[in-house]
Amino acid sequence: MTVTSLEFVAGLAADAEAAGITGFVAAAVINYDGRVLLVRRNPDDYMGGMWEIPSGTVEAGETILDALYRETAEETGLTIDQVTGYVGHFDYKNSRGGMTRQFNFAVTVDKTEPVILTEHDAHQWALPSELPAVSDAVRELITR
Repeated sequence: MTVTSLEFVAGLAADAEAAGITGFVAAAVINYDGRVLLVRRNPDDYMGGMWEIPSGTVEAGETILDALYRETAEETGLTIDQVTGYVGHFDYKNSRGGMTRQFNFAVTVDKTEPVILTEHDAHQWALPSELPAVSDAVRELITR
């Protein structure tokens, strides 16, 4: 079963729901030339100033993969060319106090520039060995 199959993605959602997770986020790990794309949360946002991988909420009626493509384009202006793997998930408490599961996928993009930010105040292509202020979960994900 491939990571882009409906069965695989439905299984991810079903497992999260069975664990009592109420929110889903899809995230893109975009590697280029040994570096990973990071975006920085606006200072006045929840967890402001924290660096993260491009990610966003799975909306009602949308699959996790639909959200992955949409959110990557919305947040970075980049278009996913291919989903190359599922790199795991982590759970965290969201700004409303509920539990969210972030599903992380390795992807390739059509082109790596320009990165056009709409929800963040900066971006960088970081070496896994030289990450800025990211969460422990993101650090573990990138440095595996």
